[in-house]
Amino acid sequence: MMIAAWRWYQPTVCLAAAIMKLDPEDGEQIMEYFKTHALLTKEKALLQASVREQKKLLVENAKLKKDIEQLRIQLQEKQRRRTAKALLSSATPQPTLCPAPSTPVDPSAPPAGATATAPTNPPPPCSSSHERRDKQNRRRKGERKGDRRQTRPTSDSLSLELDPRVDVSRLDLRIGRIFTVRSHPLAASMSILEVDVGETAPRTVVSKLGGKTHLEELQGSLAVLLCNVKTCKLRGVVSQARLLCCTNSDDCIEVLAPPTGSAPGDRVTFLNYPGDPDRELQGKQRVWENLQPDMQVDCKGVANYKGCGFEVKGKGLCRAPTLTNCIIK
Repeated sequence: MMIAAWRWYQPTVCLAAAIMKLDPEDGEQIMEYFKTHALLTKEKALLQASVREQKKLLVENAKLKKDIEQLRIQLQEKQRRRTAKALLSSATPQPTLCPAPSTPVDPSAPPAGATATAPTNPPPPCSSSHERRDKQNRRRKGERKGDRRQTRPTSDSLSLELDPRVDVSRLDLRIGRIFTVRSHPLAASMSILEVDVGETAPRTVVSKLGGKTHLEELQGSLAVLLCNVKTCKLRGVVSQARLLCCTNSDDCIEVLAPPTGSAPGDRVTFLNYPGDPDRELQGKQRVWENLQPDMQVDCKGVANYKGCGFEVKGKGLCRAPTLTNCIIK
């Protein structure tokens, strides 16, 4: 280290002596300028190196974040499948076709009069149990068929209804802009809306707003829509989403208002319920019907689910225009 410092110091001293000889008056100022320029060049090189290192770290952090998100989604999917499998196995009844060999007597054996003839001609233990069970099956043939028909749909319904994650994160709630509004030609209580939800083409939405609000005021406004409901036909018109409204009676209905600055396609999320929405809500699971009773507008006019607000990240909370302490449907 001392040798390197000496190697740097020796040419510097020679340069200073040469400058002082050429210009005795301004030699010191010229040397100070050279030293300052050298320090600035060194600091610039260090700064450029730190910027390159910072960019490299940012790229690596973004890649790690993406990998972590993919692993989290895979873990949630595996957990969901494992839980559903456990629920299905616990809900499916386990029929017993033959009693264990260690059980000497079948608990559902025939009366004593029928067993009195057994010592005269004793068959093998397993065959006797099968004969007894065959007799009972012949007697209760109709009952067994009826029970079997009832238990099968029960286990299927349990496996479909019991889901490991039944919360509001399964709903695909998005901001949409209403292009056109018109009354339903076959139902005075319904209206037909064309809404942009950030996709290549607008969606057609049938809503029960006819006669309860001024439809012309909705044109061009923003709204909150449930976009992963199953499409259905209402009075001959196919509805591709559900318009969220707040109401305190059948005669007072308002469209839920997104926060200022929202754009079509923005997703409504919930801080306490992270997760990805379902691709499409299954009708048999009744996810919306089970979650809707916990959706309401509080005393401040903020829409929430179990106290957690309808939030558009970076833009704010969804609210009711004028209503408070009412339900969302």
